Amino acid sequence: MLRLGIDLGGTKTEIIALNADGSECLRRRVATPGSYAGVLDMLATLVAEAEGELGQRGSIGIGTPGAPSAVDGRLKNSNSVCLNGQPLLRDLRARLGRPVTMSNDANCFVLSEATDGAAAGDAVVFGVIIGTGTGAGIAVHGRVLTGANAIAGEWGHNPLPWPGTGELPGAACYCGKHGCIETWVSGPGLRADHQSRSGTTMEPPAIAEAAANGDAAAEESLTRYEDRLARSLAHVINLLDPDTVVLGGGMGNIVRLYDSLPRLWGRYIFSDRVDTRLVPPRYGDSSGVRGAAWLGALDTD
Repeated sequence: MLRLGIDLGGTKTEIIALNADGSECLRRRVATPGSYAGVLDMLATLVAEAEGELGQRGSIGIGTPGAPSAVDGRLKNSNSVCLNGQPLLRDLRARLGRPVTMSNDANCFVLSEATDGAAAGDAVVFGVIIGTGTGAGIAVHGRVLTGANAIAGEWGHNPLPWPGTGELPGAACYCGKHGCIETWVSGPGLRADHQSRSGTTMEPPAIAEAAANGDAAAEESLTRYEDRLARSLAHVINLLDPDTVVLGGGMGNIVRLYDSLPRLWGRYIFSDRVDTRLVPPRYGDSSGVRGAAWLGALDTD
């Protein structure tokens, strides 16, 4: 059966069609409208055009920049503000006249990598997206773990583990707390830490490049960052004990992390040996839309 996946973004929306073996047979990207009615029209049009071009109907999965509320199913926490408070899933099912499955982008990311990506075949996978913010999802035996409150994987809004004296109380987070993991290990978190220590404003890729070129201040900032991220992931490993951690997002492009973090996190993990792997995503930025396609297929296979 054809599998359609849609990655609904704040500025761009992408649709992909996968065959049963995971091979791609269609991909298209369009601008995301700024109104709720426009988004519904766009989604319905993308599905109709894809199925018309391929000559068959497919299952439908959607990755969103927010999540359905466990209370009433309306979208919450979306950076596409026109979607917040809207019954997107219910309306889209009515519009298309068939089942549609929806989850947040981090859940789609981890499902993609656990299905046929870098962690294919692993029993428990923790997928992390670290960029402007931090998101994460959990896949267990090839299925997304959503949780009773639909917040499984919301790792970034726990406090930084084992904080040092200079790390308390930590920066204010938009969630209303201080010192959340996200405020330390996101891209803006690294940029802010480097600026506070060096007086220089640099984006994370530039900090990593400067460190590789021998810049002492950049190296110190990146070393602090690595220890904080290692602590944060160790906390997850102590609780979840995943086979694999897949590190996506812009910060996952810093190559040295795949060597440094496993060397560091053993200090904080409650075990005499650590077999958890840290790997980059096989499908990179395409993991979200591929995961949405697999998500929709789970309800129909």
